[in-house]
Amino acid sequence: MIPGCSTYEAIIEGRSAENDVATESIEFRASPHRKILPYNGAKRGVTSNTAVHELLECPVCMNVMYPPIHQCPNGHTLCSKCQSKVRCCPICRHELGNIRCLALERVAESLELPCKYQVLGCQDIFPYHGRLRHEQNCRFRPYKCPYAGADCPVSGSIPFLMDHLKRDHNVDMHDGCTFNHRYVKSNPQDVENATWMLTVFNCYGYQFCLHFEAFNLGMAPVYMAFIRFMGDDHDARKFSYSLEVGGNGRKMTWQGVPRSIRDSHTKVRDSMDGLIIQRSMALFFSGGSRQELKLKVAGRIWKEDA
Repeated sequence: MIPGCSTYEAIIEGRSAENDVATESIEFRASPHRKILPYNGAKRGVTSNTAVHELLECPVCMNVMYPPIHQCPNGHTLCSKCQSKVRCCPICRHELGNIRCLALERVAESLELPCKYQVLGCQDIFPYHGRLRHEQNCRFRPYKCPYAGADCPVSGSIPFLMDHLKRDHNVDMHDGCTFNHRYVKSNPQDVENATWMLTVFNCYGYQFCLHFEAFNLGMAPVYMAFIRFMGDDHDARKFSYSLEVGGNGRKMTWQGVPRSIRDSHTKVRDSMDGLIIQRSMALFFSGGSRQELKLKVAGRIWKEDA
């Protein structure tokens, strides 16, 4: 269980086959994509779409500016988000007013721009206003950290997140598509909301996250286990998984499709898309005096035929 929650024991058994800006610390930051071209006698001015694209780059946050685009009395522009957080122009330090740069807004509307995730693999080009809508759902956009134990702000590619999970969250990594995972907790009646440590399985060349949580469903305390897929929903639908718990001659099973980590673990939990066990049933499966949770979750992941 995560730091700050009650103690836990989790054991693998058997098979294992954009930038916020501080109000008083704004500085102009040169874009790494800008080039200073030597003067060769040609007429100065905007001579290419690339140069116009650079004009649309906010000098504070480096993001593309969308209307309303603001400017200082000397004509230096910045986006509306940064304009609301500063008092002076980050370039000339002149006091900002509420001046719109209508000319640049009109020029921008005629442009086509590459997706900001171009460096991550997206090669699509979009009309100025359509670009923002695309980027909100671009399949190349970074993934958020799937760790459920804290509101981790880290995002990145899947390989980057795998290193991050091992290095910063000490997440257990296992190879294989079948598993037996045991969750142990003393005095389970004292736990109303808890999240056990995430476990990641490498299977079919992809990564799958096993989650186990305790929470109240209405007034009833329950446990829930589910699997998320480290990738997009399109690839997640190629797989299925099953989970099973049991004891004393009884068992419960669940079969489903792993949800992409594009969906937060909270969203998956709240949609009840997983194996849900009432606390009384979980303690019955645990055997003994029913004063300690000893719940074994067996599972399997498989790839559906195309």
